[in-house]
Parts: sequence; C-alpha cells; structure tokens
Amino acid sequence: MYEPTQLRTFLAVAQTLSFTRAADRLGLRQSTVSQHVRRLEEATGRPLFARDTHRVELTEDGEAMLGFARTILQAHERAAAFFGGTRLRGRLRFGASEDFVTTRLPEILESFRREHPEVDLELTVELSGTLQARLAAGRLDLILAKRRGTESEGRLVWEDTLVWIGAPGLRLDPDRPVPLILYPPPGITRARALEALEAQGRAWRIACTSSSLSANVAAARAGLGVMAHTRGLVPPGLVPVPARAGLPELGDVGFVLRRGRRGGETQEAADALAEAILAGGDRLHRPR
Repeated sequence: MYEPTQLRTFLAVAQTLSFTRAADRLGLRQSTVSQHVRRLEEATGRPLFARDTHRVELTEDGEAMLGFARTILQAHERAAAFFGGTRLRGRLRFGASEDFVTTRLPEILESFRREHPEVDLELTVELSGTLQARLAAGRLDLILAKRRGTESEGRLVWEDTLVWIGAPGLRLDPDRPVPLILYPPPGITRARALEALEAQGRAWRIACTSSSLSANVAAARAGLGVMAHTRGLVPPGLVPVPARAGLPELGDVGFVLRRGRRGGETQEAADALAEAILAGGDRLHRPR
C-alpha cells in the first residue's frame, strides 16, 4: 500500500521541512518530491503536510506517519537483506558531533547494531572540525557533523538556527564584555560566535572553554556566561537569551553526513548506517 520510495521522500521532507532541501538530499527534482508526497497522501487519504509559499509543517497525521514510515522501511530493508542473502560485515569507524550526545542517536545506533551484528562499529565523539579533519586523513569512514557556512559537501540531514543560550534569569551587562562559554578550536560554533561579536563590535571574554558538551552546559547552568547552540538541541536547564540582550544573530547551521574514501565492505556498511540515520533524522533533534 505504501511504496518505500515515497516513504523515503516523505521522511526527507519531514526532516528538512523543505521540498527543495529534500530534493537536494535525495538527488531528485522538486517536482518528483512533490509527486511522491502527493501519492502518499492519496494512499493514506490524509494530508501529511500543511504548506504554503513560506513554510512546510507536519500535520497531526504526518507526525503519526513518521513512526510508521520508519518501521515499514526498516522491515523492508531487513527482508531485502534476508532474501538477498547478503550480510553486512567489517569494521566501520563512525564519528558523531558532540551535539548529538543527548539526542536519540544511540537508539539509531543500537538498531543498526541489532540488524547488522557482524559490523564492528567504532564510535568517536568529537568536535565537528576535528571529525572533518580525521575523515580527510582517512581515520574515519563516516561522520555526522556540522557543516561550515561556506561548505557544500555532505548529505544534509537537518538544518537549524544557532542561538545564544544561558541560564534562566541570566543578565548581561551591556557595558561589560560578553562572558562566553566556548568549545576550543576548531569548533564551528566557537568561530561563528566570535565572528558575530567581532562584526557587531561587541567586547567579549572567555569564561569557560571545554571540548565536553556536558562541561559547557554545566558552566552555562551555573551562570558563568552564554554559549552558541543549535535551537533544536537546547539542553534542559538552559534557555535562549532574550533579544533585548542585544547579542548578534548567528545564522543557520547544517548537520551533514560525509563518507570517507574506503570502499568494499566498509563502504557498504557506511551506506547502510547513513540510510538509518537519514531515516531517523527527525529523532536527532528531540531529547531522549
């Protein structure tokens, strides 16, 4: 009743909330994406998206379809692997950005391990810039990381806005330097925050530096300062800094999948994990 191709297209639109970005991710024309969604809506007899010329949003039935689509596609892939007589195996070195430590990425990895027990999955959690450098050096096979605004490489999983966050009730004195909680270089949010403040001509000071998300969040909860963070991944106990604080806008950031250069079994395993992450992409910006 529900075609896997249409379900994959539905998931891409649901995760990006954009027919254009979904088409780019899937390598399809936008008209084809629209056709897939229309046929799926005809099959369900329900509208799955509310859309106009400015935005795309999931309807209540669309939210329900997310879970069904993932389940159907996972069952389809398990059946194809079983009857195709192929089992993935080998070593797969996967790197994930610190941003996803508190999301449901572990659930996606657990499901992948359960379905592909002969793949030796090695996980590295690091800053996005560090992951990109290790991928380029051949030390990782697949990464899920932020993409710098000037870059176009990688398969877009999700795009969101960077915001300033801090402890509830935190007050910034406009006459004093902004206290910053930062990742060390080559952190992408670090660079974006400093560039934005320099462009605004606003003084700043470093209140805390750590490569650990947990440490930075603890510093922010203690009221030591503010940090740049993805809006959809704001940790519990922290809130966006009000606009009246006068901090500069930080723009958008994209999270992408990038593959390494190794072929053979490693490439097949990387492709399978990439598809699993894309299928569950909407869960990456929802807390556990």
